[in-house]
Amino acid sequence: MKKTIILFAFALISSIGFAQNGPKIVFSAKDNTIDYGQVTKTENGTRDFIFTNTGNAPLIITNVLSTCGCTIPTKPTEPIMPGKTGKITVKYNMAPGPIRKTITVESNAVNYDGGRVALKIKGEVISN
Repeated sequence: MKKTIILFAFALISSIGFAQNGPKIVFSAKDNTIDYGQVTKTENGTRDFIFTNTGNAPLIITNVLSTCGCTIPTKPTEPIMPGKTGKITVKYNMAPGPIRKTITVESNAVNYDGGRVALKIKGEVISN
């Protein structure tokens, strides 16, 4: 019985370790959010979400989706190697009013469910 428990514990710990192998995406923005603050509509509206692949395999960003046409994201075209950084650029159209948008990143990252990560931008565009 004691050997069975030890074997089971070893198998469980090993499987947890293996589940964490692979690419991992970690964003530098607090809470995966960029705050534009209060900006004027004359600004270009471009911000970068910087991330690092903290895993042990190449990170592939397969898609980046916006909740509306007023926010245009661009993604890296090449895999991000372990230990390297990349960026997802977001361009907001700077229409006057509050900014509250979500961008969904789809990848092969193992540290998010299904490799999907929600990024957010917030702030307010004023007329001048």
